[in-house]
Amino acid sequence: MKINLKVHPNSSREEIKKISETELEIWLKEKPIDGKANQKLLKLLKKYFGKNVEIVSGTNSRKKIIEV
Repeated sequence: MKINLKVHPNSSREEIKKISETELEIWLKEKPIDGKANQKLLKLLKKYFGKNVEIVSGTNSRKKIIEV
């Protein structure tokens, strides 16, 4: 299943908001330096879905596509 994400790194909160079945908006406290925000994102999504998650597209962008 592919899901579109809109990520807000360097935020004051950590939250996942479901917009639709295939779209999520995520706020992360991590800064987007050296892939730290992506690592935190994958860890958070793995906990949220209970499955392995992989970034398919957008590793250097705020808009990402993941595969669950």
